[in-house]
Amino acid sequence: MTTDALDDHRPSRPVTSRGFARKFVVHAVMVLLSLVSIFPVYWMIVTSLRPDNEIFSTVLWPSHPTLENYIFVLTRVPMLQMLFNTTVVSVATAFLQVVTGMFAAYALVRWRMRFSSVVHGLIALSWLVPFQVTMIPNYVLASRLGLLDTLTGLVVPNASHAFAILLLYHAMRAFPIEVLEAARMDGARSFRILWQIVTPNMGAPIASLSIIAFISAWNEYFWPLLLSRKPENSVVQIGLQMFMTQEGNLWGPLMAAAALASLPILILYLILQRHVIESFMKSGIR
Repeated sequence: MTTDALDDHRPSRPVTSRGFARKFVVHAVMVLLSLVSIFPVYWMIVTSLRPDNEIFSTVLWPSHPTLENYIFVLTRVPMLQMLFNTTVVSVATAFLQVVTGMFAAYALVRWRMRFSSVVHGLIALSWLVPFQVTMIPNYVLASRLGLLDTLTGLVVPNASHAFAILLLYHAMRAFPIEVLEAARMDGARSFRILWQIVTPNMGAPIASLSIIAFISAWNEYFWPLLLSRKPENSVVQIGLQMFMTQEGNLWGPLMAAAALASLPILILYLILQRHVIESFMKSGIR
């Protein structure tokens, strides 16, 4: 008799009124917190659909919803070009961080070097250095390389990140060493072992790193503000700032632009949601 059959004949524990009340309270708190978390997004979308005379109204839904704010955003600012630039920069940054992180993590895990612990410590310490400290040297280097006002200049300084290396390093340490030794005995070299054996079995960490790096690059503001000159060569975060002027903020177009900027992030998360949750549960990332 299988364990499933035994489970079928096992008497179910009766649900007491105290247990039911506890579950009801827990679910009620979860629903309340979910509503609190979702409400700013809902208010952003509702505000983007309000006409000018209802922009500061506190009703939950506009009496006359309109797409005028979206039309204003798409005609006054090259928002579609900015969204395309941001997508290119974010995808390239996430891809390069995964690739460089895989190389560095594999080298630290697989090859025993004399100062590997020192190298690991330096990488961890570099994570603590804020980007504002290295922003001016990076700007001078980008200027000398002719990367000002280019998408390449936005990607190169973030092509490698200590967080990516450390995340993949700890995930790769759990990979069975016997599999790597067997592949090496069959004649496989390090590059082939890394990309044909290790990488396919690290889907969850790579997926979580990809979405974190993508969102981080998508939300980057200071570096594009310093490097960009023309709106058509800039990213969406700079486009959002254009609706905030000294004369006042254009709240309707600003919320419409923010809704457009949030859409790719939402689509990416829905696609990789299962991998991200699985990775968070395994690695304990919060």
